[in-house]
Amino acid sequence: MVWWRRRRERDREDDYDWFGFGFRDFDIFDDLVERMFRDIDEIFRKSMSGEVKPIVRGFSIRIGPDGKPEIREFGTKEMASQGVEERKPLVDVMETDDEVQIIAEMPGVNKEDIDVSATEKSVEIKAEGENRKYYEVVDLPCEVIPDSAKARYNNGVLEVVFKKKYPRKVDKKKIKIE
Repeated sequence: MVWWRRRRERDREDDYDWFGFGFRDFDIFDDLVERMFRDIDEIFRKSMSGEVKPIVRGFSIRIGPDGKPEIREFGTKEMASQGVEERKPLVDVMETDDEVQIIAEMPGVNKEDIDVSATEKSVEIKAEGENRKYYEVVDLPCEVIPDSAKARYNNGVLEVVFKKKYPRKVDKKKIKIE
């Protein structure tokens, strides 16, 4: 018997009553937690036996230019139709006055395994190494010139820089000093 089940039975034996709420009122929550632990045990058992491949999931949060948080997911996703495991790389997009820079973390692949293609509004990143496969389409914050792209890959990090199609021009204005 697992620890949470033993504790649950012990709590039922002892009739605690704090502020009019007994632990018996938490049976719904207890059942939910018990199912969650059972599911985790099952996933762990399957991964140890090799039935299930490891799962990689994560997210990054950053504040966008409009002041609102942007949440981006990355990690393993199962392609049911193809039966192929592929990962979404962790991607960050940065914008300056005249450039757009895309940084994608893709460890475990070689430079020759990476294929990057772009339009004025998006970038498609594909990589297929011996042990890893990555795929992501990144929507760009503004229009870029695809032919201006410069890319490099070093230590699992892909960096692609584009020139903006319509760069922001900063007009300097002479200020009179009084």
